[in-house]
Amino acid sequence: MRSRPAEGVAPAEAAGGSMAALVRAVSCQTGVTQWTAACSGLLQTATVQGQCRQMLYSTFQHLSAKDSVQTSEEKVGTFTRIIEALGFTGPLKYSRWKIKVAALRMYTCCVEKTDYEEFFNRCQMPDTLNSWFLVAQLHVWMCLVRMKQEGRTGKYMCRYIVHCMWEDVEQRGKVMGINSVVLKQDMRSMVENFYAALFGYDEGILSDDHVLAAALWRNLFNKNCEDPRHLELLVEYVRKQVQHLDALSGEDLLLTGEVSWRPLVESNARSILKPLSPVYNDEGL
Repeated sequence: MRSRPAEGVAPAEAAGGSMAALVRAVSCQTGVTQWTAACSGLLQTATVQGQCRQMLYSTFQHLSAKDSVQTSEEKVGTFTRIIEALGFTGPLKYSRWKIKVAALRMYTCCVEKTDYEEFFNRCQMPDTLNSWFLVAQLHVWMCLVRMKQEGRTGKYMCRYIVHCMWEDVEQRGKVMGINSVVLKQDMRSMVENFYAALFGYDEGILSDDHVLAAALWRNLFNKNCEDPRHLELLVEYVRKQVQHLDALSGEDLLLTGEVSWRPLVESNARSILKPLSPVYNDEGL
């Protein structure tokens, strides 16, 4: 650990020396306890304020946690936690290209295996790009809820599912001939609404049907639903779909991304359909 810099030393030089000490600590594979002590010394000696100091503090505060911390029963090594705390992706259960292929397939299932016309007719929604996006984001959210249960690999897959969604929305807008300026403004609004919808749907799925119905009324119907039976239908639909996705094998989802959807209207919506196991080869294709 470097000694406290003299009063005449410039802040940038002090920060540079501190970061050099940090790099040496990484190369020597210093333990978590020594990392925490080194961080405390850095924060006391560094004179640089703002984002750099805040990043260092949050990073090593995370590293000082117990080594027994697990995510979805998945043990994570010290080195993996270090690089992920710094914003990088650590080793995953499967190769990244396999996960990206599965993520693309899962998103494709959201847009190709969903009967949008039935949604528009039964819920009295206008046949527009925005209505299509609202229905698509509902199904994407249900996939995200399921894949987040698969640990770090599932969370990485979630990020790419969302990436595929925005790529698709932009391409559909261009095909429809929407002005580039207008499309950019619409996508900015969609991004804001999407992340707001995620919070609302998460709260609803963890709460009772009243909270879920309120989330659907705000996000799917845009606060414009005069028939409560439409909300009742969608609440039932979300509950049974989440239950159906939970019954799917996590390994199969990570390798194939194949998802099936139950119909919007069923005679016995409370029944649990036994999902079919997807077929894939040794390479996960």
